[in-house]
Amino acid sequence: MALEQQLRVPGPTPLPQRVVRSASRPMINHRGPEFAELMSEVCSGLKTVLRTDNDVLLFPASGTGGMESAIVNLLSPGERALFLSVGSFGDRWVEMANIYGVDAVKLRAPSGEAIDPEDVERILAENPEIEKVFVTHNETSTGVTNDIPAIASVVKGRGKLLAVDSVSGASCIPLETDALGIDVVVTGSQKGWMAPPGLAMVAVSPAAYAAAEKAKLPRVYFDYHRERKFQANNQTYTTPPVSVMYAVQEGLRMILEEGVENVWARHARVGAMIRAGVEAAGLRLFAAAAHRSDTVTPIHNPAGTPEELSQLTGLLRTRYGLVLAGGQGDLKGRIFRIGHLGFIDEGAVYAILASLELALSERGLLSRVGLMVPAAQAAARGAAAPAETAGVR
Repeated sequence: MALEQQLRVPGPTPLPQRVVRSASRPMINHRGPEFAELMSEVCSGLKTVLRTDNDVLLFPASGTGGMESAIVNLLSPGERALFLSVGSFGDRWVEMANIYGVDAVKLRAPSGEAIDPEDVERILAENPEIEKVFVTHNETSTGVTNDIPAIASVVKGRGKLLAVDSVSGASCIPLETDALGIDVVVTGSQKGWMAPPGLAMVAVSPAAYAAAEKAKLPRVYFDYHRERKFQANNQTYTTPPVSVMYAVQEGLRMILEEGVENVWARHARVGAMIRAGVEAAGLRLFAAAAHRSDTVTPIHNPAGTPEELSQLTGLLRTRYGLVLAGGQGDLKGRIFRIGHLGFIDEGAVYAILASLELALSERGLLSRVGLMVPAAQAAARGAAAPAETAGVR
């Protein structure tokens, strides 16, 4: 009998059965009244969760497509713009900008650390011609969450436009789009929205629309003004991924039933449980303590070599059905990552930690077992985690 897998990478994320059933509904005419109702509910729900009155535009794409949409709608060739990177996806935005001929000023925090708002203030003061700033909210490659309120205070205090990649943050961790004055928020269906990949959702402010009217980069598929005209009639410019939208519709219903603040609190609780559990076993967390993500936890390689780490994650997958992620880029072989966003609760955390502990022990990387789950239970209760830890080789 095939082993049922528990998918715990930073995305795609597990799908609730409600969502799976919803996504399997029959196709409908994407220019008809049934689709108009679907789109209206999806966009309304997204605005509620993102805390915005701005339009939320829908594009059949991954989160990367949504990121590219921000580049081509806001910028012009040769324009200088500031990009704040704390990992692979922040670097991806810079790479896109370079390809399009943008003069990209890159502020890169040391790996595992967050952006210092004072550095943002300094760079904007030194480069008054910069009018747009791009930043990652939650970086899955390093497990870092940037202080978006502090960064937004600096950027908006200088009257600049702010674009935020919140593909792995939105719906899971607090993001007050309008209160912070964020002009573009990019997110994607396959993360905290509990849906399959295939839909980029982009909140766009009036100031961002105004910037798009002046921006000179070429665009067709991701044109904000073209998409806005179609969505005014509850349609999309291109053929929409109807099944993914069914799934997002049901995921949004689940989020709103639980309550947005409760979803945020659940992710904070789950993140604390994961961190407490792995630290109780003597594993070392990769991200700096002050800015650790509540949706993904990267852990230093406890096995010594990349090959041994691959054997550990392979054992987790084949014997325990637990699918974790490795490192990206220069972190490949140096860390592994536990995704804990979207459809996850305390019981799933205990299963993750118990499987990880058993696999570590089986590989000879743990001197004793039985510490991870109690530590997570203590964290869930808000109590201090047990001080005793197991030794890691």
